[in-house]
Amino acid sequence: MIGVCIIGAGFSGLGLAIRLRQEGREDFVILERGREVGGTWRDNTYPGCACDIQSHLYSFSFAPNPDWSRAYSPQSEILRYLIDCSERFDVRRFCRFGVTVVGCEWSGDHWVVKCADGSEIAAHSVVMAVGPLSEPSIPSFDGVFRGPRFHSAKWEAGFDPRGLRVGVIGNGASAVQFIPFLQREASRLVLFQRTAAWVVPRPNRVFHGLEKSVFRKLPFVRAILRAGIYWAREVFSYAFRYPRIMRVLEWMALRQLARDVGDPVLRAKLTPSYTIGCKRILLSDDYWPALAAPNVEVVTESILRLEDRAVVTRDAAGREYRHELDALIYATGFRVTDSPFYSRVIGRGGRSLAEVWNGSPKAYLGTTTRGFPNLFFLLGPNTGLGHTSVVLMIEAQIEHLLKLLRRLRSARALEPRSSAQDEFVRAVDRDVQNTVWNTGGCQSWYLDRTGRNSTIWPKSVVSYRKLMESKNLEGYEVRE
Repeated sequence: MIGVCIIGAGFSGLGLAIRLRQEGREDFVILERGREVGGTWRDNTYPGCACDIQSHLYSFSFAPNPDWSRAYSPQSEILRYLIDCSERFDVRRFCRFGVTVVGCEWSGDHWVVKCADGSEIAAHSVVMAVGPLSEPSIPSFDGVFRGPRFHSAKWEAGFDPRGLRVGVIGNGASAVQFIPFLQREASRLVLFQRTAAWVVPRPNRVFHGLEKSVFRKLPFVRAILRAGIYWAREVFSYAFRYPRIMRVLEWMALRQLARDVGDPVLRAKLTPSYTIGCKRILLSDDYWPALAAPNVEVVTESILRLEDRAVVTRDAAGREYRHELDALIYATGFRVTDSPFYSRVIGRGGRSLAEVWNGSPKAYLGTTTRGFPNLFFLLGPNTGLGHTSVVLMIEAQIEHLLKLLRRLRSARALEPRSSAQDEFVRAVDRDVQNTVWNTGGCQSWYLDRTGRNSTIWPKSVVSYRKLMESKNLEGYEVRE
């Protein structure tokens, strides 16, 4: 039987594997459905894909990279970084690629991990490191579009938009990055926008050879840069907790919108009606200018149905409009709080995660859930961030998880006490209540179908790291 089965080889899975090896443990395996490590950064290959957190912070603290090409690195560099980490720390040999996990079931003293090829793996502990942005969300519409169509997370490698009429449904973080590319290549671009997005500039400066040489030869300079980014973003976290502060950022964004979009009708369509930060703040210097181009139309009417080569919309007065298209791209985000996999994770008493959570994921410290012994989450419920790098949260969770896995080397099972989990969830719900995510006047993917914010950690990373460091086994029930 395997000691630890890690599902997913992205930042979370690789980070845990590296730390396990550093502790001298090799009784683990990483199951990865893809043919390479990287997770989100392997799967998302759309044009312009890049990180919206500075590279020197969006990386492992124990594996700094002096060779980032720019402040905000593109997808290819981040993927290369993760591949390099897997090789440098010798964890690739623990990966089983091309293995899709279709279910997990608690047998009474271990987990049975079921794979799509019919094989099963017995594991003392299971770590869900699948990431919140792994299951694309595709809305259901009446009718069928017969032309090329795909989700941005499944970008078709051979897709050539040159000369095509392309429709894009959604305007989130991915769309903001690839729409400027489509605008330049397509003969016509139609953006179907449900809610306007707040967009702020991305100061994506290039790191030249001399700077990279300094980062390499004088590590303390790189460390100072990382620390500066870290603390600047930690200070920024207060704006999300005290939404009035956001008015300054709104003023800056609106000034940028006025400079980029001269047409008052289009500018009105692109002006959000909610407080900045309620939805994810998007970074781009070329998104709004792209939408102002003559070959672009922004449609705000509701989508009524799809047709063979068209999207039909309807306005508030009931009038219908037919938009002729050659290709359709969904930029509609991910199933963060309602992953279909939840129904296939069966814990004590034969109940699934989907049944226990009932539409609103809850976990002690965002890491463990009552009724699911020896099951752990990396970037689980209420560990997402709106202001800084989630890699910081991953590392804090990993260090806490290592404590639990050490204890499980001599114990049969471990799970959170109901009282500890309930107290943690109540505290998070109380802390998030008056933040911009809950009071900003928007409907975001941070909120689950019950209306509860089960995604975001509402305080600073410093507070979460201190919490994780202070918690030992007092909140857990251990069975020998």
